[in-house]
Amino acid sequence: MDKISVKQKVFELASRVAEDEGFELISADILGAGKRTVVRVVIDKDGGVTVGDCEKMSRGLEALLDVEDPIKEHYVLEVSSPGIDRPLLTQADFEKNIEKLVRITTTEKIDNQTFFIGRIIDVGEGWIRLKISKKETGGQKNRKILGGKSEGKDIFIPMDKISKARLEIEL
Repeated sequence: MDKISVKQKVFELASRVAEDEGFELISADILGAGKRTVVRVVIDKDGGVTVGDCEKMSRGLEALLDVEDPIKEHYVLEVSSPGIDRPLLTQADFEKNIEKLVRITTTEKIDNQTFFIGRIIDVGEGWIRLKISKKETGGQKNRKILGGKSEGKDIFIPMDKISKARLEIEL
């Protein structure tokens, strides 16, 4: 089985276990090769993922991988949550995080900027609306204010113009 077929099979098996356990499968990747092969699975669920959830997913997937045996060499299985600063990749990710603070980088300037920090106010077909926040970043010498002229404004950002988006950690 070639590497792409193995990855597809692992994703299929991980999807099956995630669905059975009530998790959303975010990703299933195979990294490295030979003795350093890592199968990395990321799951999520409403209310967040616990260590027990990761154990359930790991045990279920491990059992299926042992039976189906798509990976012939030794591997390490890692199961985790996407983390509190998780990347937002799909429209559904943005919809689940309405009212949360996000950091977005765009491929083109929107309102003279390519970097935004703000709260997701609304999500539509192919766009998101942010309320821009002011946030300081950088060390003493590099301190700059993000938000600029857009601070407090609502900005519409087309999904196809987003190059990177992730939740911003709020303390």
